[in-house]
Amino acid sequence: MRRLIEFIAHNLVDYPDKVQVVEMAGPRATLYRLRVDPSDVGRVIGKSGSVANAMRTVLRVAAEKKGERAVLEID
Repeated sequence: MRRLIEFIAHNLVDYPDKVQVVEMAGPRATLYRLRVDPSDVGRVIGKSGSVANAMRTVLRVAAEKKGERAVLEID
């Protein structure tokens, strides 16, 4: 899942070397925190959060196929 988030984020931002994904396993789901350069935050969130919601949907579907639960937070 982490590689999926990194792949999507790398293709969206101007500074792909500053993309960081931190994975934290919880009791019910795995939390992924995406950090990008401050100038790229708008690109990752998108207008009215459309890009962020699309990324969350793709992550949720990929996790469900593996029988897992995943949550994405963008810092």
